[in-house]
Amino acid sequence: MYGVTITELIEKLGLRNMTMELDTDAIVLVHPDVNRPALQLTGFFDHFDKDRVQIIGYVEQAYLDKLTPERRHEVYDALISSQIPCLLFSRGMKPAEDVLELCNHYGVPCMVSEKTTSDLMAEVIRWLNVKLAPMISIHGVLVDVFGEGVLIMGESGIGKSEAALELIKRGHRLVSDDVVEIRRVSDETIIGSAPDITRHFIELRGIGIIDVKTLFGVESVKDTQAIDMVIKLEEWDREKEYDRLGMEDQYTEFLGNKVVCHSIPIRPGRNLAIIVESAAVNYRQKKMGYNAARELYNRVQANLARKD
Repeated sequence: MYGVTITELIEKLGLRNMTMELDTDAIVLVHPDVNRPALQLTGFFDHFDKDRVQIIGYVEQAYLDKLTPERRHEVYDALISSQIPCLLFSRGMKPAEDVLELCNHYGVPCMVSEKTTSDLMAEVIRWLNVKLAPMISIHGVLVDVFGEGVLIMGESGIGKSEAALELIKRGHRLVSDDVVEIRRVSDETIIGSAPDITRHFIELRGIGIIDVKTLFGVESVKDTQAIDMVIKLEEWDREKEYDRLGMEDQYTEFLGNKVVCHSIPIRPGRNLAIIVESAAVNYRQKKMGYNAARELYNRVQANLARKD
């Protein structure tokens, strides 16, 4: 199970930390959802998921304001003492001093956001879903080609990094070289990124490590990219039958999600960058409803029909 520290949450969302004395690096979030404690404020804690971020919005605060100070203190004490990871107030509402005292006593960080409750919940859930998504690391190169995420895979030394470098020189963007971290953020989408230690670097055999961001500028790199297509590079095999029409798409699977996959045989003289560009554009055409292979098939069928 992956985790996100409260410190990361504060930095990402620009939250105001009201309990500076607490070590927010030591508290880890492992659940991507949030909770607005409605029934819990009335004392009902059955089926309460205490591992979620607890958000106090306008409605919750309006309810609490109607309680007597003694009852309000009891409600907050019951909530904060239940080992929640943090307490987050929306709309810039500042928690009362007794609430901060309870948070410090039980070791629960308390933060404030200027966002509306709905926007805050959506932002927290979206970010946590990405950070806590199931993740694997694979060997390959991920590039953004005409807005399509292309994952180039193949044996070590087959030319993946050289193809990526040529694509960068042609105006496309590098996401990751050598190691790609893949996260499944939904049933339809997987996101690729680079490990922090190798981000923006490419290894070229015979030359060494180059910094793409420094050499080609910030427009040549990208931190994350949805993976739309996989291209597998392999040595040319005369005995193997290769798809020459592309009538039916082939797929590969990552974390349960299927991705369109093309196997490209490598021979001296083939321009990999142009092949990858053409594959990306052809994939975009298919998404827009045009399939060149089927168009050719229909023309052949129509021509045969006329001859009959």
